Amino acid sequence: MKIELMQLAGRDGDTAYNLRRALDAIAHCDADTDLLVFPETHLMGFVGGEQLARVAETLEGPSLRAIQQAVCQRNVSVIIGLVENDAGVFYNTSVLVTPEGISLCYRKTHLWPSERGDIRPGDRFVTTLWKGVRVGILICYDIELPETARALAQLGAELIIVTNGNMDPYGPVHRTAIMARAQENQVFAVMVNRAGEGDDGLVFAGGSAVVDPFGRVLLEAERDEARQVITLDLAQIAAARADYHYLNDRRLLMAGERVEHADGRREWLIS
Repeated sequence: MKIELMQLAGRDGDTAYNLRRALDAIAHCDADTDLLVFPETHLMGFVGGEQLARVAETLEGPSLRAIQQAVCQRNVSVIIGLVENDAGVFYNTSVLVTPEGISLCYRKTHLWPSERGDIRPGDRFVTTLWKGVRVGILICYDIELPETARALAQLGAELIIVTNGNMDPYGPVHRTAIMARAQENQVFAVMVNRAGEGDDGLVFAGGSAVVDPFGRVLLEAERDEARQVITLDLAQIAAARADYHYLNDRRLLMAGERVEHADGRREWLIS
């Protein structure tokens, strides 16, 4: 599986600019790329207050329609973040867009303190079967809580994608966290962070990374904008689980409700 990590610097509240950059990346991806991954809320950036209502869009809004058209033209898939407006309720959301449509939608369950006045947390973890691999999504602060990745592992996830908007001085925290989440669940983890500076003075840490099921870093970006490409050897998942399997060996189970859908999606509802 070939993945392109698009570590970009966005503009907060400037959807037109951010969308153009995403569409350009899709248009110029390698012909054999399977998936492009963009940072947290890439389409709108980080917004709040009155600006939030002006720029947030539904999942049927113009930005995701444009992304859908682009992935159809290139026959590729994309994971990208947005600020979602669902009947006046706002979520920090990342979606998997394939040529067939939105196949996975995840609303961030663990909000950073500055988000909590404007954004509602999601209430479930979700996975889907895509290209024969079960994929789940987490967003930024989620990965600092080990239960998030474990919930996806309980749903059978083999690949966890993290859309990230991590800023200084917390870059080392997420580097450690992504390695731990991959190793303790014996899955691949792909984390794509934002670069550059935000309108509010935040300096984003970059450091996008790919970690294998043994917890080894296979690829790691510096701080600046970068496009990095990696091909995953999915056989490493079985290799990591050959002698011991953490999920099967654990004795402490997580609370929640598992839901199976006819389209292949699996959800873990937070109790």
